This record gives sequence, C-alpha cells and structure tokens, in this order.
Amino acid sequence: MDLSVPPGPGLPEGLLIPDGELVERFSRSPGPGGQSVNTTDTRVELVWDPGTSAVLDERQRARLSGPISVVAHEHRSQLRNRNAARERLAARIRELLAPPPPPRRATKPTRGSKERRLEAKRQRGQTKQLRGRVQDRGGS
Repeated sequence: MDLSVPPGPGLPEGLLIPDGELVERFSRSPGPGGQSVNTTDTRVELVWDPGTSAVLDERQRARLSGPISVVAHEHRSQLRNRNAARERLAARIRELLAPPPPPRRATKPTRGSKERRLEAKRQRGQTKQLRGRVQDRGGS
C-alpha cells in the first residue's frame, strides 16, 4: 500500500511514496495490554530514506537529510499502529518539506506609540508619588 502525502506548503501536488521504498519493522509493544501482550508484535517502526527515493526532485531531496523514522505503539492492534505510523510519517514529510517562514523585519515604533508610552510612565510616576507618607498638619 503506497503512502500518500497530501498537498501543502513546499509540496503543491502532494507526494505518492511507493510501498517498496518504505521499511516496516515490528516488535513487541511496551506497556500494559491484554492477554496477548507478550506474544504479538504490535509496535511498528516505519522508515523511509529520501536519499534513495525516486519521487523527490533535487530541491526536495536537499531539504531532507538522512532516513526518516517514526514509531507507533499506542494501539493494541498491529494494523492500527501501521496506519498511525503512516499518518505520522506523512505529516513529518510535509513538515520537513515546508519552506522556512520569512525572516522578521524590524520596524520602528510610531511617534504616537512613543508618546503614549511616555504619558503612561508619567501617570505611573505621579501615582507612586502620591503613595508617600501622610504628614501631620499639627492641628492640636
């Protein structure tokens, strides 16, 4: 069963990875389970090497480095773990192929925002000045 990666940023047409490029390994899942927890291999590790893949162009291959591996073992069923691992791998590929966000451009504060900030500082200063000790006016 081929892995379909839906379209997204950096992947306008999506991607269809042939099943032959995916390597699945099964092992015993850790944690609690039912009667068959010690006898079935439900943990799934899914590995894909973009360096040897025929479905990527050079630009995409340059963004991905080394084999990509995901693990799924939260379900008791091997089939459900296989599906979860495939979904995770597709999401990870989309995430890695997305272009980086544009760099932040620094801007200067506006004149109005500077004036509002200074006025607020003056107000806070006056408020704190009024918090001084109460002086006795000698009325007795």
